[in-house]
Amino acid sequence: MTFKTTLEKFESNVWGFHLPVAEQYAEPFVEGDDKRVKCVINEELTLHCALMPRNNEYFILMNKKNIDKLGLAIGQTVDVQLEKDTSEYGMPMPDSFRMLLDQDEEGNDYFHKLTPGKQRTLIYIVGKVKNIDSQLNKGLAILYHLTSRQGKLDFKILNETIKEYNQRSKLK
Repeated sequence: MTFKTTLEKFESNVWGFHLPVAEQYAEPFVEGDDKRVKCVINEELTLHCALMPRNNEYFILMNKKNIDKLGLAIGQTVDVQLEKDTSEYGMPMPDSFRMLLDQDEEGNDYFHKLTPGKQRTLIYIVGKVKNIDSQLNKGLAILYHLTSRQGKLDFKILNETIKEYNQRSKLK
């Protein structure tokens, strides 16, 4: 499914930049609570994201980094290509994190008991860095956090744990 839309910004403290998606384009991809899609913008940037509902339409959230990468401005028209995201987590799983999960049965169990949204957040934390050593450090910190807290996720504590793991790797 391909269509054109424009970059807009909500007048809100909660939501920011977004791409409106008319109901006719979104509906084929919405199945109950599952609104995950793979979105290609201007044939340059691929996002794994959700179609967020709003009134009689949907929208795709955009962050400043991706807007800058595409060189977009508010009101600018973009080409959008949508396809259903059929991946296991609704986004790509970094190989490094998959390997760590495969090796840590308890951590893997706690990870898979989290909500899909929390799983995606942790996958994003690992995958947003491209350096494999940094991915491994973040993955190890996440698994340590989950096992030491019996699966209870606290992002403030997790961030501190990630910082500790990063410091340890610098001392080697």
